[in-house]
Amino acid sequence: MTIFSRIIGTGSYLPGSPVSNLQLAADLAARGITTSDEWITERTGIRARHLAPESVTCSDLALEASRRALAAAGKAPDDIDLIILATSTPDLVFPSAAALLQDKLGIKNGAAAFDVQAVCSGFVYALTIAEKFIRSGSHHRALVVGAEVFSRILDWNDRGTCVLFGDGAGAVVLEASEVPGILSTALHADGSYNAILSVPGQVCGGRVIGTPLLQMEGQTVFKFAVKVLHEVAQEVLAQAGVTIDQVDWLIPHQANIRILHSTAKKLGLPAERVIITVEQHGNTSAASIPLALDEAVRSGKIRRGDMLLLEGVGGGFTWGAALLKF
Repeated sequence: MTIFSRIIGTGSYLPGSPVSNLQLAADLAARGITTSDEWITERTGIRARHLAPESVTCSDLALEASRRALAAAGKAPDDIDLIILATSTPDLVFPSAAALLQDKLGIKNGAAAFDVQAVCSGFVYALTIAEKFIRSGSHHRALVVGAEVFSRILDWNDRGTCVLFGDGAGAVVLEASEVPGILSTALHADGSYNAILSVPGQVCGGRVIGTPLLQMEGQTVFKFAVKVLHEVAQEVLAQAGVTIDQVDWLIPHQANIRILHSTAKKLGLPAERVIITVEQHGNTSAASIPLALDEAVRSGKIRRGDMLLLEGVGGGFTWGAALLKF
């Protein structure tokens, strides 16, 4: 029997209350940084984001999203035999945030648990890896999570980047199935673009070497992102023998509204068939796709049987896509 994999539950979590552009602008003004709601909205489409308190970690956010995904799937934590957590902002150097999540969920069955670091492509990478595990027959049910506390690595004196990002988590339960769910996937990377979006710092002997804060060449990232998102979407559609007209919903990484609109236009997909949450979430990196997916499922936009195209691009540079029947 051919083994497929299918998403059976989604969940998400956003910490605290939304921080509006007006509130953020006031906070930045106290630092001597000038910005405004109009400036942020016009360039990014972002109106608010959630920022985690200092005491809240990546695995804390992942825990809440995972509990909701498990509840939606009607499964208990010990029903999971694989945990893959995509993040660039783990709690610790090690152990992994996935291992910490496993402990917080109370999973005692020896389920494999590990992190994936592909920045904003992380969830697509993690979902693709989980799908391969399940289709191999080695595992039956996976918890796939994207969780970030990007506010911890932002330069709050750089108005070009600090207004873009937010914190949050999203999760799905992926299960072995006789019916195809995930139809095709594609993952790519090109390390020669490493300098255009990076956190060029590290800890060495207890000291910080370099700059442990995010830096980005915005225009270069924009051009690269639109190009590869179009290419990888076409790749997974061709693999599955599906045309863009058959796709019900595009769920792209929520970087900024311009990238989302440009990608949809290049694919020939109407704007009303694109799930957009960047306005209220900001860019939550590896969490953005599962957050958007869960919000669309719970609002009733996405229904069982819909064809979904998920795609992301992030520092590395990495990019990838997954085509699936929900």
